Amino acid sequence: MQLFYNPNIQATDTSFTFDSNESKHIIKVLRKKNGDELWITNGNGYLFEAKIIDDHIKKCKVELISSKKTHAKSHWLHMVVAPTKMNDRFEWFLEKATEIGVDEITPIICDRSERKVLKLERMHRVLESAMKQSLQTYLPKLNEPINLSDFLDKPVTGLQFIAHCEDSERHELKRRVAADKDVTILIGPEGDFSPNEIKNALAKGYAPVAMGTTRLRTETAAIVACTIVASINNG
Repeated sequence: MQLFYNPNIQATDTSFTFDSNESKHIIKVLRKKNGDELWITNGNGYLFEAKIIDDHIKKCKVELISSKKTHAKSHWLHMVVAPTKMNDRFEWFLEKATEIGVDEITPIICDRSERKVLKLERMHRVLESAMKQSLQTYLPKLNEPINLSDFLDKPVTGLQFIAHCEDSERHELKRRVAADKDVTILIGPEGDFSPNEIKNALAKGYAPVAMGTTRLRTETAAIVACTIVASINNG
């Protein structure tokens, strides 16, 4: 099954017309024609079965045959991650985290961050592509970049963790995560969180955790964290 995405489709719609770019892709690239079926999601949990009724290359129109709402998960995973110096590494994290099952992502700017400017439009496209590739119907929420200090002032519900590399007492994340609980995890930049940032996070109730005995890159640590949370909830 190939999945298409459009955030504007509603469960009450009976038909829908794709924009020119998507229409061209469907009709010219994929060579779809009248009568062919498509599967579409709006990123809010709905999966639509549709049939092409006008294979116009610029205004492909479909009839919506049925819709099904996918139940949301019993937990919410919020990854709060410092962008990596190399864009492709952070995009790799976005792609894989979406496939694994992240729900929300907030890029944070830290004392030791080497990248402070992000192309959110490109990042959104990575998330959309990963959602379609993995046949999911919920698009992860991507927030604007924020300074860590400002993020720590925001109220957070559920379990709160900070992964850092300092030689101090930390618990294994896999032993601290509980099933069906919302989780927020802070992952720092390549140079790790500064001592003051760690101190402030602990004061805000974030528990210090480790993902194993080896030192991991930012994007690797974030993926391992996503995998641990997914395994606890799906095991």
